[in-house]
Amino acid sequence: MQRETTLYSAAITAIGGYVPEKVLTNDDLSKMVETNDTWIVERTGIRERRIAGENEYTSDLCFAAVENMLSRYPVTVRDADLILVATHTPDYPFPSVACQVQARFGIEAAGAVDLNATCAGFVYGVHMAAGLIRAGLHRKALVIGADLLSRTTDYTDRSTCILFGDGAGAVLVEQGGSDEEHRFLASHSGSDGTGGKHVYRTGMRSDMFGEPLRDTKLIVQNGGAVYKWAVQTVPQGMRALLEKAGLDSGAIDWFVPHSANLRMVESICEKSGVPIDKTLYSMVRYGNTSAASIPLALSDAAADGRLRPGQTLLLYGFGGGLTHAGLLVRWTI
Repeated sequence: MQRETTLYSAAITAIGGYVPEKVLTNDDLSKMVETNDTWIVERTGIRERRIAGENEYTSDLCFAAVENMLSRYPVTVRDADLILVATHTPDYPFPSVACQVQARFGIEAAGAVDLNATCAGFVYGVHMAAGLIRAGLHRKALVIGADLLSRTTDYTDRSTCILFGDGAGAVLVEQGGSDEEHRFLASHSGSDGTGGKHVYRTGMRSDMFGEPLRDTKLIVQNGGAVYKWAVQTVPQGMRALLEKAGLDSGAIDWFVPHSANLRMVESICEKSGVPIDKTLYSMVRYGNTSAASIPLALSDAAADGRLRPGQTLLLYGFGGGLTHAGLLVRWTI
């Protein structure tokens, strides 16, 4: 006799964000490398980025993002039973940033784990949290995307140092009874590990697939190759998402891609048929904040009223690995 499986609903119930106080403008960068504001804006759309203080680390960014969320919504995190932190710049190899969050907020009975899918990490984190909640394995998850890229950026390389900034964004994903109203409409994910050599930081190894890498603890990127992969892969993933949900692009109220580069996002919009004016992004003021870029865009839009309950959002993260992940979400707050 086959036992029926109960699926529960899951929804995002609160959001918060944080960026450090220090601002690094394009004019500031022009004093460090051969560049200027016009050159940077024309190629990336970025005007400034935020830089963590000397004694500020990824865990501190996470703490501040959660505190911002708690100041904006009548929620608590002390009863969360799962903490997921998407980051590739943890304070330590271990203990995890998630365990530091658990300790900071006195969350007594939560599993805690970091996950690394670089710029796709936040979407993967929300996807995993929603899946575990819908299956009834967890009830309330705190999901954070945070990266401290100023510590991994080569400020002598003008092709990469103009891109990156620091920040964090946090959401609560909670169970809401039986699955009568779907808030997570569809998901899509994938990877192409053969492209890992196009954007990386070395760790224990200084080769990949037998080919030598630049032996540096700083980010190395082949921007052209990553750009070509993203503008082909992301529109395909968006179409797959919409097909799974039985929707067309006109049903999307907001497209929220990883804020890597505004020109890249414009190309993705052109290829996918989603207007740029229906797109939320965070890179203009914050730069590319990796796993934090999507929740920062959402946090700002929620704060200024652009996000409203009932809207349909298409989130899509993509980056190092190469890895990508998309979610169709019904916004509820």
